[in-house]
Formats: sequence, C-alpha cells, structure tokens
Amino acid sequence: MSGFLDRAKEQAQSALHQGKQKVDELQQQRAGNDLLKQLGAAYYTEQRGSGSAQATHDALTALEAHIAAHGDGFLRGA
Repeated sequence: MSGFLDRAKEQAQSALHQGKQKVDELQQQRAGNDLLKQLGAAYYTEQRGSGSAQATHDALTALEAHIAAHGDGFLRGA
C-alpha cells in the first residue's frame, strides 16, 4: 500500500510541476505579446509625428530583453 501512495504522490507532484511550467509559459507569452504591441504603438505614433524615436527605441530594447530571457516563441503565434 505504501508503494502505491508513493507513486500517486510522485504523479501528483509531477502534474503540479507541469501545470506550473505551463502557467509560466503563458505568462511569458502574454508579456512578450504586450511588449510587441507596445513597440507597434510606439512606432506608429512616431511615424504619425506624435511619438518619439526614444520611445520606439525603449520599446524595442524591452522586447529584445524579453526575447533574450525567454525566447521568441511568442512571435510564431503572432
């Protein structure tokens, strides 16, 4: 009986770990998508004359930092 409970506990912990990983992935994808959206908005306002090149540069820098830390997987879904 003890072996069964140990296996069940291991499976539950494994499932919990996988669930946490998936949540982290989704949060990273959302953050990347938000940064991409901010870059697009900054570029658009710069081109329309109401934004600055610095804002576009800052948005690009933030996006590149996110990609360096978490990869560019979120770009494939865009």
